[in-house]
Amino acid sequence: MTPMTRPFPENFLFGAATAAYQIEGAAFEDGRTASIWDAFARVPGAVIGGDDGDVACDHYHRYPQDVALMKELGLQTYRFSTSWSRVRPDGGAVNAAGVDFYQRLVDELLAADILPWLTLYHWDMPQALQERGGWTDRDTVDRFLEYAGTMHDALGDRVNVWTTLNEPWCSSFLSYTGGEHAPGHTSIAEGLLASHHLLLAHGATVQELRGRDASLNLGITLNHTVADPADPQNPADIDAARRVDGQFNRWFLDPIYRGSYPADIMEDIRAVDADAVAQFEAAVRDGDLELISQHIDTQGVNYYHGDLVSGTAPADAPVSGGPATARPVRSPYPSNEGIHAVERGLPRTAQNWEVQPEGLTRLLQRVWTEYAEPAGTVLSMTENGAAYDDVVVVEDGEKRVHDADRTEFLRLHLGAVLDAVDAGVDVRGYFYWSLFDNFEWAWGYDKRFGIVRVDYDTQERTVKDSGSEYSRIIAARAL
Repeated sequence: MTPMTRPFPENFLFGAATAAYQIEGAAFEDGRTASIWDAFARVPGAVIGGDDGDVACDHYHRYPQDVALMKELGLQTYRFSTSWSRVRPDGGAVNAAGVDFYQRLVDELLAADILPWLTLYHWDMPQALQERGGWTDRDTVDRFLEYAGTMHDALGDRVNVWTTLNEPWCSSFLSYTGGEHAPGHTSIAEGLLASHHLLLAHGATVQELRGRDASLNLGITLNHTVADPADPQNPADIDAARRVDGQFNRWFLDPIYRGSYPADIMEDIRAVDADAVAQFEAAVRDGDLELISQHIDTQGVNYYHGDLVSGTAPADAPVSGGPATARPVRSPYPSNEGIHAVERGLPRTAQNWEVQPEGLTRLLQRVWTEYAEPAGTVLSMTENGAAYDDVVVVEDGEKRVHDADRTEFLRLHLGAVLDAVDAGVDVRGYFYWSLFDNFEWAWGYDKRFGIVRVDYDTQERTVKDSGSEYSRIIAARAL
């Protein structure tokens, strides 16, 4: 008997996602100058293996073949980011050669009937701006707005979907407080200031682009977790889950949708570092939150795993999902005392991240019900994926990657999206992370997320079994 298939909505888009620094390479070609990740990757111990993005997947030179591969897979849309350091090197004047690359890429996508889904910021700020304070400096908002305007000048006639920021939690708290990502600082005050200025840049860009063209689809992509208390009856566990949710999810959802930062979390952080909160409060000027909370058309949702947390340290070794780099780092949560990750026996990826598809269904329902639906905003899954230790085999003279774990991960999470759709959530698309194996930030090239394998020595691309399965799902428009 043929198993029943679950169809996807007619307006649902299937895509894959990448980021400029992770795949482009050509780090110092055609006028591009150093980003914060070029600088950070050269700090001893910052990235596993001392890896960097100088060459990466060499997409800058190989984009025509890469777009042809996207078409072969059947992708309807491709989410990519543009490099601020390539377009306005050092945060200064426009670099025509850098702009031209993205014009050629977009033209190639359109010729292949693939919808370009453009993200303006996926963490590659020009290093020259970081040396002037980076996201802790309000002036960076104006520099970002100039860059966004340059991209719209070049592509506004061909690109309809514009995402301002990717995962501002990572580019503020993980980067300026936790120290795991560029620029690698460990300051509570800097993380708070960066979070506000990132959101301010988002708001200013939405206002500017909507003023230019009211028909644009404008939004932001946030990464989320589902924080569950280890013991739902234990007040300490409940409080730990509240603080994870507040510092990871609500710190960004609340200002975007409700025009305010969560008051409970503000007081939690004040108890840890009153001076940092005072600096933050002084940085939030009249009108800022109105700018941040204007309407967006689409919110991107990035989800990899949830968190089971306790207020009590576990007796066994703590659960860790971060890269084992040599640099000292700290918790990205400003209020982190009494937050402990707990093992719950779920399967884990090569990064030690839990595989928790039901958490995605709950997350989509929560974001939709509490935030997006009341605001008239739709959702799209802009990142979801898994790293596994792939093995290349040769069969009938052809290289193959039988990545059964990733294939199952893909199917489970697409099923979780359909569960949310069945529950009434308006989810308009799914972008697998990532199209290619690539430079995975502080993990370097140690972990592979792609549905297409990249041989970093030869730049050969090999579609994995997961990529073939995704292609079949797209063609059937059903799971």
